[in-house]
Amino acid sequence: MKYFTVKQITDHARELRANMTESESIIWNELRGRKLNGYKFLRQHPILYHGNLLRYNYFIVDFYCSEKRAIVELDGPVHKNHREYDEFRDSELRNMGYHILRINNEEIKDLIGTKLKISSFLNSIS
Repeated sequence: MKYFTVKQITDHARELRANMTESESIIWNELRGRKLNGYKFLRQHPILYHGNLLRYNYFIVDFYCSEKRAIVELDGPVHKNHREYDEFRDSELRNMGYHILRINNEEIKDLIGTKLKISSFLNSIS
């Protein structure tokens, strides 16, 4: 297992924020600034695991709400080839106490429906 420094992880997250997909940009515009039910979201947020004091392994999630420990992941075409990895990742994150909602990029065409889906997901978490 390869481990990374906090600086490497932070740099990777910054790079992903600077190069968001069109779908990520659309959803971010709806989540940023507490626009959805007053919940604060972070984008391209690293979650550290399996590490020691200096080096870590990590996942970067598309959108993260710390108040609910909720993760919203957008699944574009690349995810069709990474289904096994996504299942592993979701399992690890759930074992750490996170709640995960996956949204297919096609669903974003119905933006109102997508916002309702995210809102319902957040409300379902106690």
